[in-house]
Amino acid sequence: MAALGRMAPRVGRSLLLPGGTREAAVGRRGVRALRRSPVKVLPSQKERREAAAAEEKKSPREPPPPPPPAVERGLAGPRLWYEKADLGDKRLGKVVTIAKSKKFRDHHRKVLLEGQRLIKDALEAGAVLQTLFFSTVGHLKELPEANLKGASLVKVKFEDIKIWSDLVTPQGLLGIFSKPDHAKMSYPAAQLASSLPLLLICDNIRDPGNLGTILRSAAGAGCEKVLLTKGCVDPWEPKVLRAGMGAHFRLPIVANLDWEAVPSNLPASIQVCVADNKDPGTEAESMSVPRGAARAASAPVKSKPQTAPEHEDEEGVESVYIPELATQYYYENWTQTPVAVVIGGETHGLSLDALHLAASTGGKRLVIPVVPGVDSLNSAIAAAIVLFEGKRQLLQRHKQKDERQKLPVV
Repeated sequence: MAALGRMAPRVGRSLLLPGGTREAAVGRRGVRALRRSPVKVLPSQKERREAAAAEEKKSPREPPPPPPPAVERGLAGPRLWYEKADLGDKRLGKVVTIAKSKKFRDHHRKVLLEGQRLIKDALEAGAVLQTLFFSTVGHLKELPEANLKGASLVKVKFEDIKIWSDLVTPQGLLGIFSKPDHAKMSYPAAQLASSLPLLLICDNIRDPGNLGTILRSAAGAGCEKVLLTKGCVDPWEPKVLRAGMGAHFRLPIVANLDWEAVPSNLPASIQVCVADNKDPGTEAESMSVPRGAARAASAPVKSKPQTAPEHEDEEGVESVYIPELATQYYYENWTQTPVAVVIGGETHGLSLDALHLAASTGGKRLVIPVVPGVDSLNSAIAAAIVLFEGKRQLLQRHKQKDERQKLPVV
C-alpha cells in the first residue's frame, strides 16, 4: 500500500506534463480526429434518379442557347448591321433557285429582285425584304434605310453576284422579297392621281418580254388594274420584272385568274373590248378550235344567238360559234366609263372566253389597220397603241365635260 501511495503522485504528474508521455499523445490525436469533417453517406443510384426526376418536374430545364454565329459583321449606318459572307455561302444558291423555279416561288412565296431601281421601288411600295445581297456598302445608302431594318444584309463579292446574275452588266444588288400582295401594296401617289377608268386583261400572254412591256405600257397609260388569266407567264419571272421596269409596284396586278373569276375583279357596268386583227365590216363566222379549248361564259350573250348546233369534222375538231361583236378601228370612239381591253397572245390569240365576256358586256372589236400582207402586230405593241388611244379619248372626254360645266347657265 505504501508503494502504491508512492506511485500515485508520479502518475498524476506525468498526465499533467505537456507532450511528454504516450497518454498525452493519444489525447492530442483524438482531438484532431474530432476536428475532421464527418463521413458523408451518398444516396443510392435509384434515390438519385428519383430526386432528379422530381426536380425536373418542378422546373423543366431549358435547352442551352445556341452559340453565336462565327461571322464577321460590319456597320453600314446607325443600327444597320450587315454580315460578310464566307466563301461558298449556301444562301447564294437559293437566289438561282428562286429566279428560275416558278414552283419554288409559289411554294415559298418568295421573289427575286435585282438592281437598285427595282429594289427601291419595291421597298417604297411596301414589299417585305427578307435577304439583301450587296457588293459594296454604298449600295445600301441608295436605298431607304428604314425599310432595310429587320432584313438580313449580306455583303458578298461582286464576282459571286456576277455568277448568279442574269444581267450583262450586274449592279451588285440582289434582294429576296416575300411575294407581294396587290391588296397590301401602297402605290405611288403620282400614279394614283393619274389613274383612269381603264383596265387591261391579258389573255394567254406567254412571252416574258412581251408581258413585261405590256405591264410597263399599262402603268404609263394610267391603267387602274391589270388582270392576268391562267395561261399567262408568271409576272414575277426575272425577265418579266426586267422588262416591266418597276411597273409591278406602280399598279395592281392580279394573276392566275380563271375566266369565271374575271367579272368579280371588274367594276360594275363595265364594257369589255378586245383588240383583234379582224377587218371592220366582216360578219361573224365559225372557227375551228381543239375540243375542250373553249367554254361558254356564264353571263348571257347579247349578240347573235347560236342557231346551228356544234358539230365535229373529220379531223375530230369541233366547230364553235364565235359571238358577233361590233367591229371598228381603234382610233374611233370606243371608251366608256369604265372600260377594259383584252389583249391576246401571239400564238393562240384571243380565247372564246374573252369573246363571250366582251359580248355579254356589249363590247367591241378594236382593229389596228396595217398594210395588206403584213401579219398582226406584236401583242405588246398592240397593247400600247390601244391603251394610249383609250387614255387620249378618256382625257378628251373629261376635258369636254369640264368645259361644259364652266359654261354659264342661260
